[in-house]
Amino acid sequence: MNALKRETKTIDASGKSMGRLATEVVGFLMGKGKPSFVPNVDGGDHVHVLNASKMVLTGKKMEQKSYYRHTAYANGLRVTPISRVWAKDPGEVLRKAVSRMLPKNSHRKERLIRFVVKN
Repeated sequence: MNALKRETKTIDASGKSMGRLATEVVGFLMGKGKPSFVPNVDGGDHVHVLNASKMVLTGKKMEQKSYYRHTAYANGLRVTPISRVWAKDPGEVLRKAVSRMLPKNSHRKERLIRFVVKN
């Protein structure tokens, strides 16, 4: 059996759009650009993103976009504006975008462990 060879990709996020950057990261995490890509094998690379605080949010996302979660209790919908998450940690905004773009399967957690964001 072939041993997986994982490389480390380093991406500079300064001046890049959040969504386009997230799709690029997801491609590397899944190993889509490799000739040995198979959907059922996790053969992606390690990804390090630098300067996440210099990433750009296009349009009116900073005023209009929110994250929703539910506590599973009555009236338990919690809404967090993206501006509050950005103020605490801009890398968390990118982490959420990448996490939600990955396929919802057993490889998701392993792929997210290989993803590192540095502000």
